[in-house]
Amino acid sequence: MNVLRIINGRLIDPSQNLDKIADLWIRDEEIAGIGPQLGLEASRTIDARGMIVCPGLIDMHVHLREPGREEDETIATGSLAALRGGITSVACMPNTEPPLDHQAAAEFVFLQAERAGNANVFPVGCITKGRKGAELAEIGGLVEGGAVAFSDDDVPVVSAELMRRALEYCRMFDKPVLSHAEDLELTKGGIMHEGIESMRLGLRGMPAAAEEVMIHRDIELARLTGARLHLLHVSTAGSVELIRRAKERGVHVTASTCPQYCFLTDVCLRSFDSNYKLNPPLRTQDDLRAIIDGLKDGTLDVLASDHSPQAPEKKIRELDQAPFGIIGLETLLPIAIATLITPGHLSWPQLLEKLTIRPAQVLGIERGTLKSGVDADVTIIDPAVEWSIDVFQFASKSRNSPFHGQKVRGRAHAVIVSGEVRFGYNETNQASR
Repeated sequence: MNVLRIINGRLIDPSQNLDKIADLWIRDEEIAGIGPQLGLEASRTIDARGMIVCPGLIDMHVHLREPGREEDETIATGSLAALRGGITSVACMPNTEPPLDHQAAAEFVFLQAERAGNANVFPVGCITKGRKGAELAEIGGLVEGGAVAFSDDDVPVVSAELMRRALEYCRMFDKPVLSHAEDLELTKGGIMHEGIESMRLGLRGMPAAAEEVMIHRDIELARLTGARLHLLHVSTAGSVELIRRAKERGVHVTASTCPQYCFLTDVCLRSFDSNYKLNPPLRTQDDLRAIIDGLKDGTLDVLASDHSPQAPEKKIRELDQAPFGIIGLETLLPIAIATLITPGHLSWPQLLEKLTIRPAQVLGIERGTLKSGVDADVTIIDPAVEWSIDVFQFASKSRNSPFHGQKVRGRAHAVIVSGEVRFGYNETNQASR
């Protein structure tokens, strides 16, 4: 029997409303309990004085690209990047080649993740076959293969009738539908947010209405079906208000956003740097403030990275030719601290709720808590360490981040998955994995 004792840390577990200095005990692969003595003898002790000990962070919106686009990322490199970011579990999106639209594809993800031995990886299955929006994917088979949710990712389900049927089928299996809300007719050829900046720069815009129209439709379909709807990477003030009103009406809707929409605006595109080219695009300062308000009042339940690796040769193209997306697994925590903790928008328990128990609840996985008997996924955070983001030191295969060179405070000090310390910094601040 292996017993790990983490002493002197500030234990924060939003699932139990816990925030206190205490010891955490891990026996083999499970949480044994919290307290000074549990009748156990520690095989190993970690002193977490001055640090935060919390449930392992969960990122529910990640692109790992495998199979088909291994030049951008693989399950092995992406799950290692997750560990280095303090993340113990990720949900990987199905926009692979071929897409994750059948049982064997979901099982492949699990096998590759097990072989890598890094963070837990939970597959998200396609809503429609080939993500083509014509007919439903094998939802039952995907559930048997381990899919925890369903999405066509960056391709919206255009047909309202098909989206309704998808919600009804997923309700039968108690699985959420993760919606990328975008009216493709309104965003066709778009590069950035439609507004004053796009006019000034002469770039084709993507209006906020393109997101809001689809969010309104999907909310109404969720109300009609009683299914669980989750809205991905919310980026506009209007979207936040639509979600807020839907929750007040009792619709089963949850939503997530990303640190970049709390930190960057469309003004960044003045640099014509493709690392600021996102979908949904960076919006205005008013939208940014609304996103932060949505996180503060609980309208937005989850913070996720939308980790979208793109090989360097793809991102160095002209702005109109470069693909959308940025990497985010290794910057999720420090940028969240810089944008939400440091300015005082959220407390540590509030932030960690959006990174642990809330994504676990949306996905229906038994993670995101330090309750006795659950799998021992734990993140130890050093909130005071100062460092500079260097994408060339990242585990990810890709380098497309707008935060390179950014001075930040706080990062994961050690990461434990199923009772095993799989990542940590030694005395010289060198990564051990």
